[in-house]
Amino acid sequence: MDVYTELGQGAVLGIVSHIFFIGVTFYALQALMVDKLFKKNKVFQIQLMYILLSIAIGSAVSNFFLQISKWSGKLPYLF
Repeated sequence: MDVYTELGQGAVLGIVSHIFFIGVTFYALQALMVDKLFKKNKVFQIQLMYILLSIAIGSAVSNFFLQISKWSGKLPYLF
């Protein structure tokens, strides 16, 4: 396989993984009642907080799974 093809596939996998886990995190955060933590009539700030938390948590989870996948692919070189 060509090196550039491999790099491209890794990039697509990373993008899809990040978008997937950010979406899952956003869905999961909807179960929280953070309205009580914010002032009344601050809808935009609450929505922005959901988005930023989703990106932060989703990216961290995605990086975790991508690293585990990369490391597990290198395990055969141990033996």
